[in-house]
Amino acid sequence: MIYSFIHHLHKENVMENSHISALSAKHAGLEARIKAESSRPMPDAILVASLKKQKLRVKEEMSVGN
Repeated sequence: MIYSFIHHLHKENVMENSHISALSAKHAGLEARIKAESSRPMPDAILVASLKKQKLRVKEEMSVGN
């Protein structure tokens, strides 16, 4: 009984860490896209704003997960 409880907690922790890792990768990808778009001679301001909003949502989701 105790083993199954500990196993369940471990499984939840692994899944949560996986989710946080995926969000972190998505956050980094959005940052790279923002940087690339912003460095263009005529960056698309609407695209940059959209990417920044997405990045903020991901960051908020990461903070809720902790």
